Amino acid sequence: MVSIACILGDHPLRLWGLSSRERLERQLRAAGFTDITTEPQGLTRATRVLLVQATYLFEQRTINALAKQEHSLLECPLDGGLAGAVCTGEHAAEFVAALVAPSSPRPAGARLVRPEELEQYDDHLRRVEPPLLEPLRADRREVLESVLYGNSYKGITDLVTKWLWPRPARKIVGWCANAGISPNMVTLTGLVLVIAAAWLFAHGAFASGLLCGWIMTLLDTVDGKLARVTVQSSKVGHWLDHGMDIIHPPFWYVLWGTGLGSALDPGTQQLMVQLIVGGYLAGRALEALFHALGSCSMFAWRPFDAYFRLITARRNPCLIILSVALLCGHADWAVFGVAWWTAASSAVMALRLLYAVAARMRHGPLRSWLTDPAAATVHAQAFRTFAGTRGAYG
Repeated sequence: MVSIACILGDHPLRLWGLSSRERLERQLRAAGFTDITTEPQGLTRATRVLLVQATYLFEQRTINALAKQEHSLLECPLDGGLAGAVCTGEHAAEFVAALVAPSSPRPAGARLVRPEELEQYDDHLRRVEPPLLEPLRADRREVLESVLYGNSYKGITDLVTKWLWPRPARKIVGWCANAGISPNMVTLTGLVLVIAAAWLFAHGAFASGLLCGWIMTLLDTVDGKLARVTVQSSKVGHWLDHGMDIIHPPFWYVLWGTGLGSALDPGTQQLMVQLIVGGYLAGRALEALFHALGSCSMFAWRPFDAYFRLITARRNPCLIILSVALLCGHADWAVFGVAWWTAASSAVMALRLLYAVAARMRHGPLRSWLTDPAAATVHAQAFRTFAGTRGAYG
């Protein structure tokens, strides 16, 4: 099947350094389209055509969801205009006319869909909101940039990422976007800080190491958000970012123990290393096993799991333990705190996995509580906390 995407019109407003056409071209390529045009003539050669209006703002999942439709028109609920369409080549002229000339008759048999009718739950970002579709207006530039930024955030994540970093990260993302700094450049800077923190921990320079570590975690927030708002995600960047996130945390904690020198006896230090490394690996394995049970991640299954994700023994909560211990003047407490919290978190995750296996056997594949249409009522407080992230930065 030959598929063509066509961008209709243009708009002068630039958001996060991108014009409307530039953003749409990147989004369409990310959606798998290699044949992209701005000229509606010649679309009859395609067996399937995706049309998008450059006078509207889409997010990536809006494009992805629209591309799955058949013989459909996408209506924007904010102004009643037609923002996009999917059709066959033989009907392309009719659909183009319907989009660019509102007075034109709508194609016979065309299905009218709105964003709220498309898939609202985003398992990758663990949030539930209608796919973004808004008219582009110059007087709403800051609002639209904030919406794009907020939609790049996970709804379920650790407490530092969710509530501390959104505002400072937004400023850095804006600076990077305007300066032409790529997400991979930010990630590589974070990698340098990972190595610096590890070296400093190993040599007992805990305060300096923590400074590097906290800056790295902020940049870890920045690179992902920058990639999403500028539509620059890449496989290399994805593997570099996530690979670094998965590998470095236990090394930091173990090297902190090394930096303590004789403050810990060898037997105790060995036990702490076993708890840290074993607990960390067990936690990651449990998450992978959980995901095999259904279409949601472990922390998106039930409200309890979402709340537990705020404080579970991942890097940022563990950095809080390290920081508090150092502020109390007992750097050795940090190792004990991280070790036992890692073990306890993995134990909770193991119990959740066993419970999930039983639920899977009784009720079939697991689904996130956020996909329940009644979630906003049944779990009102949790829904307000985890369904989205816009309240954290604006």
